[in-house]
Amino acid sequence: MVDLAKLNAPQREAASHVEGPLLVLAGAGSGKTRVITFRIAHLLELGVPPEEICAVTFTNKAAEEMRERVAAILQDKKTARALTIGTFHALGLQILRQERKALGMPRGFAIYDQSDQMGALREAMRSIKDMSKDGERRFDMKAVQTRISLSKNAFIAPDEYEGNPADDYDLITQQVFPKYQEMLRSCGAFDFDDLIVEPVRLFERNADVGNRWGSRFRFVMVDEFQDTNAAQLRMVRGLVKTHGNLVVVGDDDQSIYSWRGADPSNILRFAELFPGAKIVKLEQNYRSTKTILGAANTVIANNKQRHGKQLWSQIGEGEIITHAVAATPEDEAKWVAREIHQVHKDGRPWDAIAVMYRSNIQAKIIEEELRTASIPYVMYGGQQFFERKEVKDLLAYLRVAVNPKDELALRRIINYPARGIGATTVERLATAAHAKGGTLWDVLRGVVSGTGTLPGLDLHAKHWTDDDPDDPDVPMNAPIETELKGAAKNGVIELVHVVSELSSALKSGDDLVAATRALIEDIKLYDDLRDASTSQAAAQRRIENVEGLLGALGRFQEKLKAEPGKKTALAEYLRMLTLESTKEEEEHTGARVVLTTLHGAKGLEFPVCFMVGLEEELLPHARTLQPQATDVLDADHATDISEERRLCYVGITRAQRKLYLTRACTRVSRGRSVPRTPSRFLLEIPDELLEVKDIAEENRKQVPAAEVASFFANFNFDD
Repeated sequence: MVDLAKLNAPQREAASHVEGPLLVLAGAGSGKTRVITFRIAHLLELGVPPEEICAVTFTNKAAEEMRERVAAILQDKKTARALTIGTFHALGLQILRQERKALGMPRGFAIYDQSDQMGALREAMRSIKDMSKDGERRFDMKAVQTRISLSKNAFIAPDEYEGNPADDYDLITQQVFPKYQEMLRSCGAFDFDDLIVEPVRLFERNADVGNRWGSRFRFVMVDEFQDTNAAQLRMVRGLVKTHGNLVVVGDDDQSIYSWRGADPSNILRFAELFPGAKIVKLEQNYRSTKTILGAANTVIANNKQRHGKQLWSQIGEGEIITHAVAATPEDEAKWVAREIHQVHKDGRPWDAIAVMYRSNIQAKIIEEELRTASIPYVMYGGQQFFERKEVKDLLAYLRVAVNPKDELALRRIINYPARGIGATTVERLATAAHAKGGTLWDVLRGVVSGTGTLPGLDLHAKHWTDDDPDDPDVPMNAPIETELKGAAKNGVIELVHVVSELSSALKSGDDLVAATRALIEDIKLYDDLRDASTSQAAAQRRIENVEGLLGALGRFQEKLKAEPGKKTALAEYLRMLTLESTKEEEEHTGARVVLTTLHGAKGLEFPVCFMVGLEEELLPHARTLQPQATDVLDADHATDISEERRLCYVGITRAQRKLYLTRACTRVSRGRSVPRTPSRFLLEIPDELLEVKDIAEENRKQVPAAEVASFFANFNFDD
C-alpha cells in the first residue's frame, strides 16, 4: 500500500495526480524526488503497467536514486527494474538503437563523449584547406564544440550554420561543422547532442515512428525541467503527443545553465505549451534555517520573470549569516581556512563543510591555504572515472573489437602501447582508406593480407558485428591493399592480431573479463603503465583504475547471467558507459572539505557553507556586466544578470545550518591593486540577517603589541 499520507498537502496533491499536464514548482530542498517516486508508486498501485511509465532525469545518479526509492516504497525490485527511468541521453540512445534501420545507421554505432568529440573536431579542423597547425592552435576547440552543440540543439544543419561574419569563431565553425558531422557519420557515430536531436528529427519526419513513441509511454515525468533545452522540449512533446499525460518537476529560480542551451522559458511558459496544465507549488523547505531562507527569498525576489514562491521552514531561525570582509583575496582565503579549522574543532566533520565560488580561478588560493592549514579537501567537478586515460584506452580496444568502423577509437589504440606506427603513417593510411571509400580498419587488414595470414587470424571472419538479434551478421568490406614496411608494418600486424583475438573471444561467448585480461597481457598494458608513471604509487593507482574497469565489466557479465532472456549486447553496454556520470574515486579516503563552483554545487547540501568572492565582476560575473566581451561560451561567461542572481540563490540554499558570505576589498588585476565593490546580491540581503566581520581588524587584534613595536623599531621616523 502506497501511503500518500507521508507527504505534505502540496506533495500529496502532486503525487496523486493522474491524467493531463502538471507542473510541480519545487523550491530548493522541498522534496521533489519524493514527489516523483511516490507518484510512480501510486500509478503502479492503480494498475498501470511499469512498461508504460517513463521518468527522465539529467544524471545517472538521480535516475538510480529514483529507481531505488520506488523499489523501497513498493518493496518490489523487479517492478522497479521494469520502469523506464534514465537520462535524456539514455532515452535517446534507446530510441536510436530501436529505430536504427529508420535512421540508416549501422548496428554497431558508437557514441562519442566529449573527449571523442574534441578528437573528431581536431581531425575536421586539420582537413580544412590552408589550416596550418598554428592556425589550429589559435582556436579554442571547446568554443567551437559549444557553437556546434548549441546549433544542433537549435536544429541548425551543418550547411545552414551562419553565425556572425565578424566573429572568427563563427567563421571557423561554419567550415568545421559540416566536416565534423561528415566524420561522425563515416565512423558510424553519434555525439551527445545527436542522442536528443536525431530522435526528434525522426519523430517529426516519420509519422509511424512518431506515433509509435508518442504512445509508447502512457505517463511521462521529467525532473529538473528548468534545465531542458529546445531539443529536449521537442522530445518530451513527441513522447506525450497522443495523451498529454506529462508531469514535470522543476524550479525556475534554479535555472542556471543557459550557457549550455537550457531555456528557462520552457518552465515559465509551461501552461502555454501544455494547455490545461495544473500547477502545484512546493514551498516548504526541509533543508535550511529560516535565516538562510530569508536571505535566499529576498535575493531571488528581485528577479521579475519568475513563478512566485516563498520558501519557508519549520527548522527554526538558526545562526545568523556571517558576512566577512577582507582587505585582499589572500586575507580572505587565510580567514576561510582559519574559520573552517575552528568549525571542525567545534565538532563538524570535514565533509560537513563546503567552499563555493563563481569561477574555478578563485579556487587556487583557497587550495593553497587549506593545504597550509593541513585541512583535507576535495574538488568537485573533476575528472570522471570513465574519462581516465588508462580506462578510455582499454575501452577503445573493446569498442574497436565490436565495431571496427569506430575510427576515433581505432586511432586511439593504433599506436598504444607504442608499436612503431607514427602519426604520419596513420594519416597516410587514413587518406588511402578514405580515397577508396573504405575505413582505416580496411587498410590495416590490407597491410596484413599482403604479408600472409597470421596463425589463427581469419581476416574474412564474420565476427565484426554487434550482437543484435534483429540482424544477420554481415562480413566486412574487402581489405584495401597498402604498402607498408619495417616497424610500422610489424606494428599493424600486431594490432590486427590483438584486436582479432579479442573480437573472436567476445563473439564466441568467452568470459568477457577473461578476454579483456588476455588483451591486457597481450599488449603488456601494466608494464606500460609502470614505465610511464612518475612513481610506483602512481603506477599502482592507474593499474587499480584498470582493475576497476574489469570489475565493472564483471558486474555487466553477472547482470547478463541474472537476466538470461535479455539481449543486451556488449556494444550497447559500451555506449552506455559513454553516458556514465560516475565521479572519479578519490585517491585518498576519509572526510574532506568540499571545494566546488556554484554551478557544481547544484543538487548538493552541506551543514556549513562558505560563499567566497561576493563582489561585482565575480558574482555577478564581469562578462554579465559587459556581454559584448563574450567570445567563448561557458559557465564562466554568462550573459544574464537574472541568471547570476539565480546562481547566488542556488549557493545560499545549499547551506543547512550556517552560511558565510565573504569578499575582498581589493584584488590584483593586470599587475595593480583594484578596489572591489560588494556584490549587489549581498547588498540585497536584509541587515538583520547578517553579522559583519572585519577580517583586517581581527588580524590586527591577533598581532601581539610587542611584535608591532618590534616592527616599527626598524624605521627611523625622524629622517
